[in-house]
Amino acid sequence: MSIFQTRRAHVEREYNELIHQHNQPILPGNGIYIRYENPVLTAGHVPPTWRYDYDPKANPFFMERLGINAVFNAGALFFQGKYWVVARVEGWDRKSFFALASSPDGIHDFRFEGEPLLLGDVADPETNVYDMRLTAHEDGWIYGLFCAERKDPTAKAGDTSAATATAGIVRTKDLKTWERLPDLKTNGGQQRNVVLHPEFVGGQYLLYTRPQDGFIDTGSGGGISTGLSKSMNPAVVDKETVLDPKVYHTIKEVKNGAGAPPIKTKDGWLHIAHGVRNTAAGLRYVIYAFLADPKDPTRTIATPGGYLIAPEGDERIGDVSNVVFTNGLITDPDGRVLIYYASSDTRLHVAETSVAQLLDYVKNTPPDRLRSRTSVEDRIALIRKNLIQ
Repeated sequence: MSIFQTRRAHVEREYNELIHQHNQPILPGNGIYIRYENPVLTAGHVPPTWRYDYDPKANPFFMERLGINAVFNAGALFFQGKYWVVARVEGWDRKSFFALASSPDGIHDFRFEGEPLLLGDVADPETNVYDMRLTAHEDGWIYGLFCAERKDPTAKAGDTSAATATAGIVRTKDLKTWERLPDLKTNGGQQRNVVLHPEFVGGQYLLYTRPQDGFIDTGSGGGISTGLSKSMNPAVVDKETVLDPKVYHTIKEVKNGAGAPPIKTKDGWLHIAHGVRNTAAGLRYVIYAFLADPKDPTRTIATPGGYLIAPEGDERIGDVSNVVFTNGLITDPDGRVLIYYASSDTRLHVAETSVAQLLDYVKNTPPDRLRSRTSVEDRIALIRKNLIQ
């Protein structure tokens, strides 16, 4: 066999073994959710036909021509009997793009389908796109909201890293044909982590925004905010009101952002979000939860202290270490919840829980009372309660 044939056979065998790898739960877990041993998507899950030139004359050594660096932050949706994610796929060239992958049960046998999404252009074409949130809205459309990054036109000469962030928008009804809409317009400076609420509020579209002064720093931006738009084509938010603020000396001290669209429950709108704090080793991203009023989604009613998911073990290692991030989850009719979270901007995982467990967690976990002393008071109260059980 030629080098081309030998290497092709080896690469395809390795790929097929990976996509059929069974995923085992890590038990007993913490009672809130269950992690799984393996990521559900990695760079290795990207089909070889997306990475290699299969022409033996043009590629006699079967080299990886368009390599993949990472597969991570994914929106998620149950659609036509399958569990779908729209993953952020990053090439060796640092450009990210979106690609659809599906699984029969949401945990095993994820594989990419079709081709990467080729997004339509807007008047001001972006350089990079990433972190799509999927919302199946009651208006009949599935919307994808994502970050559209451009070079900062006000950057000083020689500064080739300054950028701006806006919320790009696409919509579809079949996950095949995607219509590009104008970027979201707000008065809140740059925008990241924008999520569309799944229902109309007062006849308008409710968006969860995160206004910020700069590309990285939130500056005067106060946290996860809400705003209303009369339309999604175009989407225009005139006023943003803080829903969940960033808070000193907490897991969301530096910034926070919405994750997936909230889950509608009997007790309220259940949110899974991310919080960021600074450490001597850099920014640390974790995932947390809170509950909003069932009749007024712009008002929080339960805010448990601390994080829901933090990076553990190998999850702490990657391109951007010590990070977990989520922008997708799926809720089954029986109440099962699958939270798709990425670790260290490198790979995609799943955590399995239920609506009942998450509601118990958000309603009965004490809030952060913002001092070491009060934290100890809460722990002593728990210890003393347990002594009499």
